[in-house]
Amino acid sequence: MAVSGLLFIGFVAGHMYGNLKAFSGEEKFNDYAHHLRELGEPMLPYEGFLWIMRVGLIVALVVHVACAIALWKRAATARPVKYAVKKNTGSTLSSRTMRWGGLTILVFIVWHLLNFTIVKINPSNGETGDPDHSPYGLLVETFDLWWMTLIYLVAMLALGFHLHHGTFSSLQTLGLTNSATSRARARTAGWVVAIVIAGGFSLVPLSVLVGIIEK
Repeated sequence: MAVSGLLFIGFVAGHMYGNLKAFSGEEKFNDYAHHLRELGEPMLPYEGFLWIMRVGLIVALVVHVACAIALWKRAATARPVKYAVKKNTGSTLSSRTMRWGGLTILVFIVWHLLNFTIVKINPSNGETGDPDHSPYGLLVETFDLWWMTLIYLVAMLALGFHLHHGTFSSLQTLGLTNSATSRARARTAGWVVAIVIAGGFSLVPLSVLVGIIEK
């Protein structure tokens, strides 16, 4: 689970970097998106690299979810009778929201793929397939809608908490939190990862909504 989690952290960091290219304008953002589709040619077909990445991430996601379910079942079996008074001693908000936060992220990923990748649904007019062939245009038209930006920000909040606890747990699993100092550093690393990635993702929809990024 730690390995799949770290893979996702690497992916979302790279994805965030790509999203921030929206601040460079329509031409550069679309050129970047087009470059990703051509990556690996002629050894790979058009979009071949992206599909390899997608399949790999889906496999990692399935493994990650399966491990999470197995851990939840193990915890439930170890304590079949719940405490009369539920205490959160030693836990954090991030750890307590991992299950529901993970479910929120999973649902969001499905919609995100339908919105920007597989079907390319434009929520502003219901069109599909991105007839203008402009990823930048689809992005702006999506986040021009306040409710789409709100959905995205809620998902990023869930992602931030998930990344915070996930980073700490991954470092713990890898044996890098054996002292009070290393645990403190791991928690700090978790917050840095969470704030940088979730914050970076949130900048684009907010900037579209207030008119900083526009067509």
